[in-house]
Amino acid sequence: MQPRELAVLATALLGTTLCGCTTTRDSGWVTLFDGRHPETLSNWARVGEDNWRIEDGAVVADASKVPGSTYLVSKQSYTDVEIRAEVWVTPDTNSGVFFRCSDPASISARNCYEMNIWDTYRVPYYATGAIALFAKVDPVPKAGNKWSTFDITAQGTHMRVLMDGRQTVVLDDATYHRGPIALQWGGGGIVKWRRVQVRPLP
Repeated sequence: MQPRELAVLATALLGTTLCGCTTTRDSGWVTLFDGRHPETLSNWARVGEDNWRIEDGAVVADASKVPGSTYLVSKQSYTDVEIRAEVWVTPDTNSGVFFRCSDPASISARNCYEMNIWDTYRVPYYATGAIALFAKVDPVPKAGNKWSTFDITAQGTHMRVLMDGRQTVVLDDATYHRGPIALQWGGGGIVKWRRVQVRPLP
């Protein structure tokens, strides 16, 4: 490799280290969090009583200290985007991926789209894999006690959710247009996020 090429590579590597993000050049995916590099937590603000910690290659929250919901909220906002999240929950955990949130300081299913992760939710058709209040899931998949990968696509008014490669819901809606992503611990047991990636769409 020539000296000029080495300099360009070093500059690129320094840039990803400073921002806490890593980009996969071929695919366009940007890693906002992974369990191997704790500094990637700097891409997130913490909303609610803070119970997030890094354990065994994942960021974890549970009921040991927190009386109410707590969130990790991305510092960057997105409009058209793909989101990929690897998550492990106990069956009683209330969790979810919120996107296009209109108020990053107050996360809610009434000011964001929420892709729900909650196997025991009292309204089954808005349980795991649904977009709460907007898109019902049938059949209802289960996420408890295993690692699952959720893929969320939001492009214009069209949204789609995949769980482990299988479609759970689609939605056409124009309520929310742009905002950050939020990861939730909302009660119950344990949630572990192992990797969260985004890929902006044209």
